[in-house]
Amino acid sequence: MTTLSLPVLDEQATISQRSAILGTYKRAPLEIVGGRDVELLGADGRSYLDFASGIGVNALGYGDAGIREAIAAAADTGVLHTSNLYATGAGETLAQRLVDRSFASSVFFCNSGAEANEGAFKFARRWARTIGGSRKHEIVALRGGFHGRLFASLAATDRPSYRAPFRPLAPGISISERDLDDLARMLDSDTVAAVIAEPVQGEGGVRVLDPAFLQGLRRLTSEREIALIFDEVQCGLGRTGTLFAYEQSGVVPDMLTLAKPLAGGLPMGAVLLSPEIAKTIQPGDHATTFGGGPFVASVALHVFDRLSDEALLENVADNGLFIEGMLTELAASTPRVRAVRGVGYIWGIDVVEPAAGVVARALDAGLLILSAGDYTLRLLPPLVADRDDLARGLAILEGVVA
Repeated sequence: MTTLSLPVLDEQATISQRSAILGTYKRAPLEIVGGRDVELLGADGRSYLDFASGIGVNALGYGDAGIREAIAAAADTGVLHTSNLYATGAGETLAQRLVDRSFASSVFFCNSGAEANEGAFKFARRWARTIGGSRKHEIVALRGGFHGRLFASLAATDRPSYRAPFRPLAPGISISERDLDDLARMLDSDTVAAVIAEPVQGEGGVRVLDPAFLQGLRRLTSEREIALIFDEVQCGLGRTGTLFAYEQSGVVPDMLTLAKPLAGGLPMGAVLLSPEIAKTIQPGDHATTFGGGPFVASVALHVFDRLSDEALLENVADNGLFIEGMLTELAASTPRVRAVRGVGYIWGIDVVEPAAGVVARALDAGLLILSAGDYTLRLLPPLVADRDDLARGLAILEGVVA
């Protein structure tokens, strides 16, 4: 690992101490000033091993040469934005590559995961109205799911503390237990348009949904002409060891939402649509000013090519087994860890104390990790982290948990 050597900033003038940014985040006492590979440099002059990846965004770590070259080449064109009134080569090419690697026939680009899910809800209702009339409009989400903080995506998110201050939420959206019998009862209605599910629930505690459950869900939705949406905003694009998480269950959805790592840190989301749904969408049904613009799409092309590389995906899958082994040993050796679960480079660790305290101690020890609920830690290393990086981070984690 190359040693970071950026200048230390004056602690009396750090951005965090004079921030005018609205306080919607409870920020850690750390200001980031640089990064390389899988490490970040703080204004305090310390290096931090990153097992958070900007909440799953920075899959290629920091200082990636290809991303830097793609940014420079895109800027050199002089066209950062055109609007979606005109076609650009980067967006068209990226959409085709997503189609070629998936079930989809069409792609809608936007700017974030929440926007992608809101778009998917609209597309589902447009399709459902076409095949079943105006009564067919309801969206069903699963217990433990997180789909965003806009009004429709918030209504589909099972976090009471997030929802309570903003009621009334968007109507026509309800939450089911992660149980096929409960789902069968809820879906036995001609009013349901779509079900949305994360194959791996990230914010909900890193819960990997059983392939048998997803297969049953697919049967229920197909039998009732209900669209199945998979939200892979956090778990997609290589994080589970396959390009798309749905590939591990053998279940093909009708729509797939992506975001976080898609453009390497630039804001980009996407909705992938099956031919059956895509053919019902008409000009004017949905829109975005910035989505899929030439600058962002040019960078995303490089990122997608890297994340879809079979060697990288095999490495994530293999190292995921290494992480599983290390975490299983940790759980067996300390009663402070109650359970571990995950796949690839997304892992949850249930602990007996508030997760926030462990996250803070890890920061003090030079490791960035996340929480996923009050008593669950979450690990999201960059997908380029090698086994030495993983072993080093897990050793730090053991020191702050045990």
